[in-house]
Amino acid sequence: MKFQNCFTISVVTSVLLLVGCNDQRQGAPNDVATPVSVKELKKGSISKLINTTGTSLSTYNVDLNSQMSGIYRLQTNPQTGKPFKLGDKVAKGQAIIKLEDKEFENGIAFDSRELSMEIAEQEYAKQKALYEKGGVIISDLRNAELRVISSRHDLESAKLNLEKTEIKAPFNGVIVNLPHYTPGVKVDQGKPMVGIMDYSRMYMDVNFPESVISYMKPEQPVNITHYTIPDDTLRGVVSELSPAISMETRTFKGKILINNDKLILRPGMFVKADIVVDNAENSIIIPKEVIQSNRNRKQVYIVEKNTAILRNIRTGLEDETNVQVLEGLKENDNLVIRGFETLRENSKVKVQK
Repeated sequence: MKFQNCFTISVVTSVLLLVGCNDQRQGAPNDVATPVSVKELKKGSISKLINTTGTSLSTYNVDLNSQMSGIYRLQTNPQTGKPFKLGDKVAKGQAIIKLEDKEFENGIAFDSRELSMEIAEQEYAKQKALYEKGGVIISDLRNAELRVISSRHDLESAKLNLEKTEIKAPFNGVIVNLPHYTPGVKVDQGKPMVGIMDYSRMYMDVNFPESVISYMKPEQPVNITHYTIPDDTLRGVVSELSPAISMETRTFKGKILINNDKLILRPGMFVKADIVVDNAENSIIIPKEVIQSNRNRKQVYIVEKNTAILRNIRTGLEDETNVQVLEGLKENDNLVIRGFETLRENSKVKVQK
């Protein structure tokens, strides 16, 4: 009888110990806090972008050839005190190269034509004064006027011919091509002399997919980037859009103008263009990567009193990395941005910096 009581007590004790151990193991995970990182939400702005790429081209570009034969004289750049070279800036009307040909210049006879113009004007003034006093007839006045017109045309022709002896910049720009000629040698007519570009204003021709035609409008702002200038974003604008869709490529053409005042972008660079087609200010913005999908619902975790709370959200605009939250989150919520992958609703968490 005593043995039986002892056996019963042992069995009961074993069962109680076993149940206690099982309860401890089942409850253990609830006592372990999952480490997470959070971000306190603040309102900001986000833009819907349409991305494209293309080659940046200079708005003004010219290659100048010699209009006559002559002795080659490369001029001195007044900014450097040295002969012009590749990369030098030039101003509109500045002479870069001169071609000397004394026989050609003598044939123009610019000085004598200028003097003839002066004499003709004086004669016309004299004839006009006499005509007003009745001293000459109208035909005399008209003949004097004709000589002025003829002298003016001769002088203008001489100026045009004389300008052929100088290669001048037609606009402000930079020398991008300067073929080498030995100083003092004679070059023939039609030879390439200098190439000049103005790339403070640039453009790029692009093709947009048919699917974005409803979003695109002229004058939309554009962000221009290039891998060699990661810290600089240039500004541009959509200047032209074709209404026609190509049947072969299912794309439509457009042109983007680029502001390049600091000459950061170079002609011929392959650049990325982000067209801003929509924008939202004063909005809750979160990283795309923290959003989890569950049965067509978008969800994120926030932290309240060291507990993970699952929130359903509705999103709006998005760019490459972020998304606008229209419903489900508010300013100052602590959004879980790291460690959310293993969380469950009401999980205990430990916030780490």
